[in-house]
Amino acid sequence: MRRREFMSLGAVGAGSVLLNGKQISAQVRNMDIEEMSVATMSAGLASGRFTSADLVSTYSTRIAEIDKKIHSIIEVNPDAPAIAAQLDAERKAGKVRGPLHGIPVVIKDNIDTADKMKTTAGSLAMLNAPTPKQDAFIVKKLREAGAVILAKTNLSEWANFRSGQSSSGWSGRGGQCRNPYILDRSPCGSSSGTGAAIAASLAAIGIGTETDGSIVCPSSINGIVGIKPTLGLVSRSGIIPIAHSQDTAGPMCRTVADAAAVLSAIVGTDQTDAITSQASKGVADYTEFLKKDGLKGKKIGVLRQYFGTNERLDTLMESQLQALTEGGATVVDVAIPNFGKFGDAEFEVLLYEFKADLNKYLARRGGPMKSLSDLIKFNEANADKEMRYFGQDIFEKAEEKGDLETRAYRLALLQSKVLTQDQGIDLAMDKDKLDAVVAPSNSPSWLIDLVSGDSPTQYVGSSSYPAVSGYPNITVPAGFIADLPIGISFMGKAFSEPTLIEIAYSYEQMTNARRKPGFLETYV
Repeated sequence: MRRREFMSLGAVGAGSVLLNGKQISAQVRNMDIEEMSVATMSAGLASGRFTSADLVSTYSTRIAEIDKKIHSIIEVNPDAPAIAAQLDAERKAGKVRGPLHGIPVVIKDNIDTADKMKTTAGSLAMLNAPTPKQDAFIVKKLREAGAVILAKTNLSEWANFRSGQSSSGWSGRGGQCRNPYILDRSPCGSSSGTGAAIAASLAAIGIGTETDGSIVCPSSINGIVGIKPTLGLVSRSGIIPIAHSQDTAGPMCRTVADAAAVLSAIVGTDQTDAITSQASKGVADYTEFLKKDGLKGKKIGVLRQYFGTNERLDTLMESQLQALTEGGATVVDVAIPNFGKFGDAEFEVLLYEFKADLNKYLARRGGPMKSLSDLIKFNEANADKEMRYFGQDIFEKAEEKGDLETRAYRLALLQSKVLTQDQGIDLAMDKDKLDAVVAPSNSPSWLIDLVSGDSPTQYVGSSSYPAVSGYPNITVPAGFIADLPIGISFMGKAFSEPTLIEIAYSYEQMTNARRKPGFLETYV
């Protein structure tokens, strides 16, 4: 594909013809779908410049042509055109559900949809599982908001909790997802497909899930914004689990404004997920906190313990800290005692909860896979397809664990929470009366290696403190190292999303660090 042919997918002029031979409707002419924000898209729908059906058609064509190289999409929703047409009819009749009305969204393939798409966590073992009886709660919320569920995205199989030697972004069902900035580089896991798809403008907005880093890492490494919400703000029901003490879903978008709009749509109390009784601590509309002067008067602590692994990264981060100061924030260095000492306890918790939570999910879902033990046997019987690159050592370790009344589990859970909450983020923020803590989100992405698995050098794991504590984390594009995106993370106490959005949006508007991938010019 030549560059000029690709550009016809992004900016369509009068008389232009798509590569699959279909002509775009008159309403879409001169529409640059690449990088289009939710606000711009919503305004175009409101004015009649184009329809939701036009958007679905255009994105579907982009997926068909561009995703051959990225492998970010597992399955396109066959009902998306009909859903879009219905939403267009509602708009024409004067019914508009909100800012996401008619906007296409892609969601990770571990989130239940009661439709013609499958929900498999990327595993061949789940291909014959029954269709979920109902949508995941967050899917229900998105549909109520008028979003069009366009596709399921690829992921690290079982949300990257099958083997310690896995390759991020690989699944038995979807193959190896690739970073759209440089295609031989990792997209990071486990919400790799969502990150890559949104970066390449294969949808307007995306949903990922995180246990530890799986929203933040693929967002930052693919040059987009990711919000990992406070545990309890967003329902976990209908999402294939790893661990209930850390799991959450969240927005992955190209801008803070888009992410805030999506977060507003998916927050809510779910009667089937008791922890969301805390969702009332959230707010109805997070877009109210999109303030250009949001840095003014804020006091932000720099977690220096995440510096010193990569000289070029440190240099880039120092320039971004200066930007925070120029925006009106006070920046001070902070340190957490017993830094990083919770890792063993966290992993122990994940092993226990994974077995318990996954067995519950599979029992509700029904079908041939009824337990983690069944999945292990399936992988052994289908090793040529499922284990040709890496094994299932984490599965096997989890299967050996007892129930959640086991003393070892309860002690590990207490230790991991105390070290990341009371003696972690809370301690650092209270000591210096901080509004947020800042750290680099990631180092430059590493080469994809299906033989040895992920082998990132100088990796920055700053997502772990907010992930284990259950506190919020927002990553925003901060710049590039050798054409690879770098993100900056803003973290805070529980339910501090409004403050973090103010900071993140103000920083984003000052720096404008994001740029779209140019991968097609080099690799296609």
